[in-house]
This record gives sequence, C-alpha cells and structure tokens, in this order.
Amino acid sequence: MQNYDKTDVSSVPGTAPDFRGNDGSLVSVLKTLLFFTILMITLPIGLYFTSKSFLFEASLGYSSNDSYFYAAIVAVLAVHVVLALFVYVAWNEGSRQWREGKQD
Repeated sequence: MQNYDKTDVSSVPGTAPDFRGNDGSLVSVLKTLLFFTILMITLPIGLYFTSKSFLFEASLGYSSNDSYFYAAIVAVLAVHVVLALFVYVAWNEGSRQWREGKQD
C-alpha cells in the first residue's frame, strides 16, 4: 500500500496549482491591472471631451472640426502615457518580486 499523506497535491496531474504562498503578490498584480484598466478607459475619453469643449473650442476658439482633430491627438497621447506607466510599474513590480524571492 502506498502512503499518500505527504504527497504534494500540486505535483499530481489534473489538479490546480497551489497559490497560497503568493496571495499577496497575486492580489497586488490584479489591483495594478484593474487600476490601469480603469485609467485606460476613463483618462483618454475624459481628456478627449474636456479638451475639445474647454480647451480647443472655448479657450482657443477652434472650429468644431479642428477641435475634433486636436482632441483626438490629446487622447492618443494619454493612451501612450498610460501604457508607458503600466509597463514601468509592471517592470518594477516584477523585478521587486524577483529580488524578494531571490533573498528567501
């Protein structure tokens, strides 16, 4: 008869991996992803409409057609800034977790 008391369940094929030791890092990664997802949706759209209405049409006096064009440029720049920030944060978070794992 075989002794199954000390068998690592995560090594058995067909079972889910054990994430109990990484709950803090997994939650941290998901929070970061959720934050940047919300930022990616709201910031470009918000900047598009506010820059179109308040900056280009009201302050600078551009026509409606011109303000569409320049507001789109502002929104595209916002998307690039959010993506660059996400890459920076993800890169630093990954290297920090790697350093912490290396010290253990």
